[in-house]
Amino acid sequence: MGVTDSSSFFDRVYEVVRKIPQGRVTSYGAIARYLGATRSARMVGWAMNASHNLDDVPAHRVVNRHGVLTGKHHFSGTNAMQQLLESEGIKVIDNQIQNFEELFWDPLKEL
Repeated sequence: MGVTDSSSFFDRVYEVVRKIPQGRVTSYGAIARYLGATRSARMVGWAMNASHNLDDVPAHRVVNRHGVLTGKHHFSGTNAMQQLLESEGIKVIDNQIQNFEELFWDPLKEL
């Protein structure tokens, strides 16, 4: 995939992430499936890593398929990702979102 391809993919990822409602979370894989790129969950992760200079992309709402805060080390501050989620009413214990199934937002069903 060339630079142009990946940047347009990243833009498509950001469009989806901007639509995740406050207090809800989704996974890298769910975004990839929605975009028709089922095997590109890692690429969605790269897009999230590159999004931290974009204030309007709530990257903290994207976690792994088990509800674990795998991207937390890409946020400034030790617990920034967890704090952002908790400020939206999401309970996190040991980097794991509690009630993940209830809070899960699936773009295939929601958009």
